Amino acid sequence: MAVMEVHNVASGYEGVQILWGVSLKLEPGRLTTLVGSNGVGKTTLLKTVMGLLKPLAGTVTFQGKEVTRMSAHARAKAGMVMVPEGRQLFTDMSIYENLQMGAFSPRARASFKNNLDKVYEIFPRLKERANQKAGTLSGGEQQMVAVARGLMAEPEVLMLDELSLGLSPLLALNLFETLTQLKKTGLTMLLVEQNVTMALAVSDYAYVLAEGRVHLEGPARELSQNDEVRRTYLGI
Repeated sequence: MAVMEVHNVASGYEGVQILWGVSLKLEPGRLTTLVGSNGVGKTTLLKTVMGLLKPLAGTVTFQGKEVTRMSAHARAKAGMVMVPEGRQLFTDMSIYENLQMGAFSPRARASFKNNLDKVYEIFPRLKERANQKAGTLSGGEQQMVAVARGLMAEPEVLMLDELSLGLSPLLALNLFETLTQLKKTGLTMLLVEQNVTMALAVSDYAYVLAEGRVHLEGPARELSQNDEVRRTYLGI
């Protein structure tokens, strides 16, 4: 059974429809990526899935239960966790305090120390600078904190919006390697990403969004070899 399933979702902002009948599903323990050009509705889909936007039509199912009308807070508490575009950290708070904010659910609070150790193992730099204010970190370090904060919530599904945005190629590569590590732990993830080459390289399955609809889907490796994808998104 899919961990999460989006069925025929339509959504948008203030009367402007952006998504038109989008469907996708996340298989357990797999990294699924959603790629496409700017403005095609990738972030809109994530916000709708998380309950930050009310869908015009369609359903969202999580662990076999429909959550379409559930609040964003309740979805997060149930294990649907999003790392938003632009990090959105508490910049005047320390790294450690930001990580504390991630462990908001009773389940996450109960295993805070264990999760913190795991996060510091993945991102040793954060342990070294635990008391440093998040706002003084580099863009790459802030993205590490954002991902780590998401992991502190003990997600059943971790959704990442534009992981590499604004980062140097080297820092982006390091974060994509982290996703590969996390995938080995069995974590189910949905990655929304403009860097199609890297996204397809680390993912198991991929959806290509165009004009608010799923244009193509399939195993990531197959899509990376698809002539249309290579020409339109990879410049080959």
